[in-house]
Amino acid sequence: MNKYTIGLDYGTNSCRALIVDIDDGTELASSVFLYPSGENGIILDSSDPNLARQNPKDYLDGITATILGAIQKAKKNNPSFNSFNIVGIGVDTTGSSPIPVDKQGNPLSFSEKFKNNPNAMCWLWRDHTSFKEAQQITHLAEKIRPEYLAKIGGTYSSEWYWSKILHCKNIDPEIFNEAYSFVELCDYIPAVLTGEINPDKIKRSVCAAGHKAMYSSDWGGLPDEDFIQQLDSKLLNLRKNLFKKVYTSETEAGKLNAYWSKKLQLKEGISVAVGAFDAHMGAVGAGVKEGTLVKIMGTSTCDIMVQNNKNKLKDIPGVCGVVDGSVMEHHYGIEAGQSAVGDIFLWFVNHLTPSKYGTRKIDEEGNIDFDEKFENLQKEAEKLLPGESGLIALDWNNGNRTILTDVRLTGLMVGQTLHTSPHEIFRSLVEATAFGALKIINRIKEYDVEVKEIVNCGGLAIKSPFLMQIYADVTGIPMIISKSHQTPALGAAIFGAISAGEFKDVKEAQKSMTSTDKIYMPIKKNHDVYIKLYKVYSKLHDSFGTKEWSGSMYNIMKDLLDIRDEQKKLKG
Repeated sequence: MNKYTIGLDYGTNSCRALIVDIDDGTELASSVFLYPSGENGIILDSSDPNLARQNPKDYLDGITATILGAIQKAKKNNPSFNSFNIVGIGVDTTGSSPIPVDKQGNPLSFSEKFKNNPNAMCWLWRDHTSFKEAQQITHLAEKIRPEYLAKIGGTYSSEWYWSKILHCKNIDPEIFNEAYSFVELCDYIPAVLTGEINPDKIKRSVCAAGHKAMYSSDWGGLPDEDFIQQLDSKLLNLRKNLFKKVYTSETEAGKLNAYWSKKLQLKEGISVAVGAFDAHMGAVGAGVKEGTLVKIMGTSTCDIMVQNNKNKLKDIPGVCGVVDGSVMEHHYGIEAGQSAVGDIFLWFVNHLTPSKYGTRKIDEEGNIDFDEKFENLQKEAEKLLPGESGLIALDWNNGNRTILTDVRLTGLMVGQTLHTSPHEIFRSLVEATAFGALKIINRIKEYDVEVKEIVNCGGLAIKSPFLMQIYADVTGIPMIISKSHQTPALGAAIFGAISAGEFKDVKEAQKSMTSTDKIYMPIKKNHDVYIKLYKVYSKLHDSFGTKEWSGSMYNIMKDLLDIRDEQKKLKG
């Protein structure tokens, strides 16, 4: 009898359910639910571009729509499929995406009083309204708790848990006072499925707590009361209602309750795993292990590595965090990433690319597809040699997540002339994101973490050989592509299987359920040119992104022209 698990994956615009055969990782079926609220599922505010919230009701509707949809497809594809052979469910979500809840665990937006108040909804990961509060947290920690910052790269982010809670208190005291607790989305969904949504009893994820809420066993859990008191005394009562213990995703959050088993056509009592963030579970689905860096490539990117916890790992300045158990048990999880990658290309294609390059299309899931414009830009950009355009760019169109951790940095392009073409600009933007990726790799390596290979997953990695070849050429490291197109959901399914007792650990599960596809090898002559361009990128990176830099940018434009001329000679 074949056994299956479900990976429930909550993204920025939609959620997905994936049914996987635990014996060989065969993905039987998946189903997608587009969040109906707001714009592409996001509650926005035209007066504040930093605001991004979501309606928690969409999340619950998504459970039913996606799981029943996936079951229906699985039965159609395989008549012998029986949903009662599903043994577990794993959940991954965006983060930090906290939800203000009442004492019973219900989101405040479920009440008639607050149903239209965005502050009562989920504060989506990409909400940056709390950048001032993030600065406040950073400055206080620098003074009295530098160890807190050391674990999270040196700067607290506006994307994260405490800054959002503090901002909620500052702008909407009523919501803050009504909130008994703030529950991360990755903790809320497993709690819903088990029927135990009491905030005092929910099993909280070490992934969310460690990377976003400054939780660490080094200081006994959450930030101490004295720190919270000095930050804002009104947070003290809330802190008492949060959590003292956290769990890895190998742990069972609970059993699927009667209500959801009937509603979803699943066996009552199957295992529901503790949740985690999409990137961390995506890394597991891509086959992460020591020496392997996994890049989850989409609108933004997230880089994940693991290191055995037998030996203490140094804190790494500028990364999003080093957390024991956030990816898998007995390993430190290392998280980094770039705030915009696919978003940069999408912006350029949609707003600045002329119609002669083609038109855009919308795919069946409502997303903008890799359309004519994108494909034609790539075709023309591929004809260029590295450095031939004379352009170089900074990839900070949505701030810098790693290693500068500064949301107020912006994009930049140098080297434009009256002869610069759209595809030249496009190539320079792709190269900029690759240079940003190399910055992250080099920082991790500086702290004695070996990067032997890079496994890439997500839409960009799968659909753009052009992009992957540039990444290989820039970094000098082979780019491996994960076979699964849905690695976060696959990773969630893996944890569903582990929590159900089907595997003893992640490594054993990965042997059965993960595999890789293509490999892009670096081209030496291209890499040699990119080494020169990376030096120029680094000079721009440090001059605009750091206070300490004191060099000169006088030669930057001339250096670019020299590299351009050399490449044009080669081309003839």
